[in-house]
Amino acid sequence: MNQEYIQPNEWSIIEEGFDREKVKSSESLFSIGNGAMGQRANFEEHYSGKTFQGSYIAGVYYPDKTRVGWWKNGYPEYFAKVLNAPNWIGINVFINGVALDLNTCKKVKNYRRELNMKEGWYKRNFVAQLSNDVDVAVEATRFLSLDIDEMGAIQYELKVLNSDAAIKMTPYLDSGITNEDSNWDDKFWNTTNISSHRNRAFIEAHTMKTNFATCTFMEASAVLNGVKLQGKVCDKKETWIGLEFEQLLKKGEKITLHKFGGYTVSRNHKASDLVDVANKVLDKTTQLGFDAQLQKQKEAWAAIWKMSDIVIEGDVKAQQGIRFNIFQLNQTYLGKDSRLNIGPKGFTGEKYGGSTYWDTEAYCIPFYMATKDQQVARNLLKYRYDQLGKAIENAKKLGFKNGAALYPMVTMNGEECHNEWEITFEEIHRNGAIAFAIYNYYRYTGDYSYIPEMGLEVLIGIARFWHQRATFSSHKNKYVILGVTGPNEYENNINNNWYTNYLAKWCMEYTINQIEKVRKEHSSDYARIMNDTQLSETEIVEWNNVFSNMYFPFSDEYQVFLQQDGFLDKELVRVQDLPKTERPINQKWSWDRILRSPYIKQADVLQGFYFFEDHFSIEQLERHFDFYEPFTVHESSLSPCVHSIQAAKLDRMEQAYTFYLRTSRLDLDDYNKEVEEGLHITSMAGTWMSIVEGFGGMRIAENTLSFTPKIPKQWEAYAFKINFRNNIVKVRVTTKETSFFVEGDTHITINVDGKKVNLPPFKEINV
Repeated sequence: MNQEYIQPNEWSIIEEGFDREKVKSSESLFSIGNGAMGQRANFEEHYSGKTFQGSYIAGVYYPDKTRVGWWKNGYPEYFAKVLNAPNWIGINVFINGVALDLNTCKKVKNYRRELNMKEGWYKRNFVAQLSNDVDVAVEATRFLSLDIDEMGAIQYELKVLNSDAAIKMTPYLDSGITNEDSNWDDKFWNTTNISSHRNRAFIEAHTMKTNFATCTFMEASAVLNGVKLQGKVCDKKETWIGLEFEQLLKKGEKITLHKFGGYTVSRNHKASDLVDVANKVLDKTTQLGFDAQLQKQKEAWAAIWKMSDIVIEGDVKAQQGIRFNIFQLNQTYLGKDSRLNIGPKGFTGEKYGGSTYWDTEAYCIPFYMATKDQQVARNLLKYRYDQLGKAIENAKKLGFKNGAALYPMVTMNGEECHNEWEITFEEIHRNGAIAFAIYNYYRYTGDYSYIPEMGLEVLIGIARFWHQRATFSSHKNKYVILGVTGPNEYENNINNNWYTNYLAKWCMEYTINQIEKVRKEHSSDYARIMNDTQLSETEIVEWNNVFSNMYFPFSDEYQVFLQQDGFLDKELVRVQDLPKTERPINQKWSWDRILRSPYIKQADVLQGFYFFEDHFSIEQLERHFDFYEPFTVHESSLSPCVHSIQAAKLDRMEQAYTFYLRTSRLDLDDYNKEVEEGLHITSMAGTWMSIVEGFGGMRIAENTLSFTPKIPKQWEAYAFKINFRNNIVKVRVTTKETSFFVEGDTHITINVDGKKVNLPPFKEINV
């Protein structure tokens, strides 16, 4: 049974009723972010129950020394911890000397929290009866500004309901925080200075080892009956400072506290200037005030939704799911800073560490290409180019030579920092996803300039890796790739993973084609690149020999490519024949049993069919889908979206819809029983793909935008926009027809169900 306590709503995530067992899950689901920082939905007031405290600053991390039983050559020195940053949201509240703590209150009534996705704010309401029988009503609203991305704002309103009471409210900063996970219980932060000025406070601290300097800051003010109250600075502690507001409240009176806070960081400013910059941020913020800042927040989100919204008519849960996914993607990454990327948990938890996986290239880039300016996607590709030197170093540590590049599975700065050997050393298909993203970017945007300027050097490093990683088998008279883990992480250290081998073949062939294109069309870039990489014709001939003679395991009996050499040696029991009590298997089975089973964590062969669908016939797709889908347990967040897209292509709309709901509500309904650890941010881009590429059938075919629209029977209509080569195309699909509308001055031609359709600007065309 999945959780179902989130109320269906088209624009908001709503929880009603206080349940201690759901606190940690809700802290994930109601998380907020603005691309530069983010935080879990922890309570402002103290909470003594089970909680997962989490505030995060983009790009700030700690290299936690790797902890393994025995060391392996080439092993990463550290695991990059996404750091829990100093806490600026805290507000201690005392009523007649008793702490407001929902875990110890006699009663909690009218509890409600809402994450308003349309306007970008989070609100919590409740009535609590304390142990001293005083009843209070609280309404707390907060947001992280898109306008001033170093700042967040809180409005905390408290009313005494049944008696007069002495109220003490203490907004504070605290740098004495720890991570949920730590290999050695290291101290991650060193607090260097605590200061205050009037109603402002500052904590300067830096990370150990990486030495990111930060200033956590706040300004607080309180108002009662229109009169501003005088606060005082509390006694400083070693890692803590607070401002104190004390007042006698009469029955029915309401006190309103405003708290502005956030972080300035040495990634963006001189370390010596962080307090000065924080003061300027607070000057700007307080000059506008809470209400004006909230209005700016609403306007900023309105602009985002104008381009990225997907409207679904007739299915509230499906509508809520897609908007939740789009909202979280935009909270995580807005494309402003090419040094940043999209972590799999975003700003919602610490699991996995690192700031990027292959998820970005495989799943996220299509979303950002289509819903924002192409420069945003280009920044994601530039991120990999800027880390090419580190990718070459990573490969060298493993014994590769001559500029071969192995991009990391997990990274913050280009260095590999993942600690599971079967992934660190073996999940090398990540290299192929990066090459595919370069191809996909050009295919979609038509912007070839990235390849001669940056991309070709990345492709050459990757092709060199595949050339050296392949082994010639005299037994098979083919090149093989041994000892790998494919996307299906429920098979480790296997030989000839079809997806990996196919990517390797494609990468080398594609790189050779791009070398020739750059040679002909960008001669100066070609000369520079050949000089820098020292690439020889002999090397290219060797690549050609490898990719032309790559081995692919195939079953004559089933007429399918095999996921890996030994797949048919397994006991092929379908998922539907597994007792439900044994699911999910990653929580119920031993790892040994999982590895010997036929069960697939996520699309593997089918992932290759998704990337390269034009290489295979519809009959081949159907045969492979029918063979592999029954063994897929979808215990990776990245799996259902690929299956949804392919089911729609095969006209299996009920199955496609089921997979869509699973990917769109993966966290809202907690399918994998782990949402309290954080959200699955990168798979959320797959949800967008499920609609646009799955139901909408959007593709780039022969350099032309094309659609094969379909609609689930549960929907009355759906609509989305895409930015295709600076033309905004709006698509609306109903049960009867599809309409297209181009915003802009350009006349474009598209394909719909294989037929050309001319779209004049600002005129709706029905098909």
